[in-house]
Amino acid sequence: MNAGRDDTHEAFVRLEREIGLLLRRSRAISSRLSAELHPDLDGAAYGLLALLQDAGPLRASDLVARLGLDKSTVSRQVGTLVRLGLVDRAADPVDGRAQVLTPSPEGSARLSRIREARRARWEEDLADWPLTDVGTLADLLHRFNALRTAREGEASAAPAPTQD
Repeated sequence: MNAGRDDTHEAFVRLEREIGLLLRRSRAISSRLSAELHPDLDGAAYGLLALLQDAGPLRASDLVARLGLDKSTVSRQVGTLVRLGLVDRAADPVDGRAQVLTPSPEGSARLSRIREARRARWEEDLADWPLTDVGTLADLLHRFNALRTAREGEASAAPAPTQD
């Protein structure tokens, strides 16, 4: 009678284990990729520049919300990326008092080279996989990421707890 519940539990135990491994590897890879962008960058820089490339221009506050990093980390990373010529700042066209960030041409070029090398590596690593499996993995990761994005949106929209 408990077989279904045991199977469900085991599936989520396996999921937690595999996602944990993926996240640990991802942190290590992000550090390496940031260093490939420029040796003065730390691990958060690659994800920040990639998000600006994919969804920019963005304000620093947008980066904080989307990446789940603290404001000081984003501020430090943005400052370093700007100083190194990998990110440009411009006045926000909606609110001239604010600034928006975009990858500079040099930042875009470096990011493109790294992404192309990563894609080639994945193609090599997954060469034995049927293309439908690669597509299924991409679809499932997209669904999972969309769920996380929705949950993060709900959390940021929730009213702050009151103290009675």
